[in-house]
Amino acid sequence: MLPLGTLAPDFTLPDTVSGELINLHQAKGDKGTLVFFICNHCPYVVHLQHALALLGRDYLDSGIEMIAISANDVKTHPQDGPEQMREFAAQNHFNFPYLYDESQAVARAYDAACTPDFFLFDGDLKCVYRGQFDDSRPGNGKPVTGTDLRTAMDCVLADQPVPEDQVPSIGCNIKWKA
Repeated sequence: MLPLGTLAPDFTLPDTVSGELINLHQAKGDKGTLVFFICNHCPYVVHLQHALALLGRDYLDSGIEMIAISANDVKTHPQDGPEQMREFAAQNHFNFPYLYDESQAVARAYDAACTPDFFLFDGDLKCVYRGQFDDSRPGNGKPVTGTDLRTAMDCVLADQPVPEDQVPSIGCNIKWKA
């Protein structure tokens, strides 16, 4: 996992929603930035898709900006291509950019391992949280609350330390290019 305190690796990637190039330093929030890796087909992401949209709405004007990225190999998983990403974002009413990491360099720089994988940075772009959304998984019967991630985001907003006891995210492996 990306060590706590690590500076967020910079990137410039195309946003499949707006068609614009998004740079981390231009898109970062004053209080914090949540960079998270998702894709369209993963059952773990599908399980959270509505909660991700709600998270975006709940924190819209908070000072924490959210940036979703997909890095899956579209040769093996064409349903995760840019056009399908744009449709997925629209269907879920995402109010944050959904970027396409075709080279997979950004996912590697963040040590992203799965979808979903969450990385929260403070206002100085230092990593304060990398871990799960909550304890809910497809089929385990636990409600989707976002408790772990929301607690971390609320700590950042309150200028309080984020608890260092963090549970790694679980999901589908990123589909790396051969």
